Amino acid sequence: MTSIQNQSNYFILNAQLTHIKLILPLFNKYRKFYEVEDKPEDAEVFLRERIEKNESKIFLAMQGDIAVGFTQLYPSFSSLSMKRVWILNDLFVDEAYRKHGIGKMLLDAAKEFAIQTNSKGLTLSTGIENETAQSLYEKYGFIRNDHFYEYFLFF
Repeated sequence: MTSIQNQSNYFILNAQLTHIKLILPLFNKYRKFYEVEDKPEDAEVFLRERIEKNESKIFLAMQGDIAVGFTQLYPSFSSLSMKRVWILNDLFVDEAYRKHGIGKMLLDAAKEFAIQTNSKGLTLSTGIENETAQSLYEKYGFIRNDHFYEYFLFF
């Protein structure tokens, strides 16, 4: 997939290494939203490694030559279904461009990619207080999991 376009001239790019400088400001704003320390140099290395090692898939929302949002997917697998599952780990739209359908366009790109890669589906988690994101995901068709608890072991 190369691009999806909507009526407002926003379009989605399948991000490559050449797009790192466009992704980076959005990635840093995303991290700031979640109150994580700003480390632009480390963020660039992190993104570059994910793309170079083919460890994630990033879709970039554009309006002309301006990057306005992104989503990043990481691969995982389900032993029960014996299929790939994509973790929709990051989704961010610059505040000035919200309410234009960009989040939905990014979800459309992620969904299309998951289908093309014969995946079981997409999974995600979001902050309990992030009601805006929860609303978007639920309107899109994501179902809040009430069968499993999520645990994490920090190091």
